[in-house]
Amino acid sequence: MTDIARAAGCSQATVSFVLNNSPGIRLSQQTRERVIEAARALGYSAPAFSALHKPVAALEGPAFDGLDGVIGFAVDQLATSPEAVVAIEGARQASWNAGNVLLVAQTMGDAVMEPRAIQALTKRGISALIYMTIFTREISAPDYLYGLDIPVILLNCYTADYAFPAVVPSEIAGGQSSTRYLINHGHRRIATITGEPWMQAAQDRLKGYRRALATADIPFDPDLVVEGDWSASAGYAATVKLLALKDRPTAIFCQNDRTAVGCYEALKEAGLHIPQDISVIGYDDEEIARHLFPPLTTSILPHMAMGQWAIEQLEVPTPPGRGRYPITKLECPLVERESVSTVAGTSASSHI
Repeated sequence: MTDIARAAGCSQATVSFVLNNSPGIRLSQQTRERVIEAARALGYSAPAFSALHKPVAALEGPAFDGLDGVIGFAVDQLATSPEAVVAIEGARQASWNAGNVLLVAQTMGDAVMEPRAIQALTKRGISALIYMTIFTREISAPDYLYGLDIPVILLNCYTADYAFPAVVPSEIAGGQSSTRYLINHGHRRIATITGEPWMQAAQDRLKGYRRALATADIPFDPDLVVEGDWSASAGYAATVKLLALKDRPTAIFCQNDRTAVGCYEALKEAGLHIPQDISVIGYDDEEIARHLFPPLTTSILPHMAMGQWAIEQLEVPTPPGRGRYPITKLECPLVERESVSTVAGTSASSHI
């Protein structure tokens, strides 16, 4: 919506009102058409753009009674981070394009309330269930998931027995790609600020970082790895620690964008310029990344694509009984902005 708003010359709220055909909002037909054309030009699609030109009353009636199905979406946490909302939006788009409705329930992973929430969804006659966790991890699927007689898709989690189709971000490849991007810009003294070490995302991004260094024959230096907790304050403290090194880094890989916010503050407080003095790269592509100065080079967490993938799997015929399904890992694409520069005396490689 931010991209469309910029192209259409309006606010993000206006884009939301138009694309969701929000009732009771008075917008000129010219504004509506400008938003729709901007969305089309940028390659985005919404369910039946043409329907957005019709009043709400025109969308009601027998033609809209024959929905193909209702899909349940259970997530442990909904309000604490944007990832769940992004995944739900991806699933919503794919569902609506097929004429299906999405029902969402927040479970908080509660042993008592979660089965009740899923039972409430099944009583609504859902034809499939998407089960999501906020933190990427292996789960022990509760027995009631195995007992459902509808397809179950795991999003951002997986089980050791591979009993359900599952999709997660390709975090090792993402960490490797981010680090390799810095290497290709001539950096060899590359630091990284991690997330909490018990989290699989932090472990895998660090594995990718180390793999990229090894592939480029750059020795691993433990002094260049500082543990954080995904917060801006931890990013600030870690950056101060890195700047105190006798041989400080020329680039810092922050393993999420909030960490990069704190990193930016510490570098600017030290009188250093980004990227002229030190390059910075983030991860997650949160909204703040494009508004930092300079805008932050980062990687996209593919939750939108993961939500769409989950819906697409429902179109794949399911063999009788419980099978074994591979874990699908989706790429975390790099978004190049202005926070990385080439080390003097070297030339940037185009191979990322």
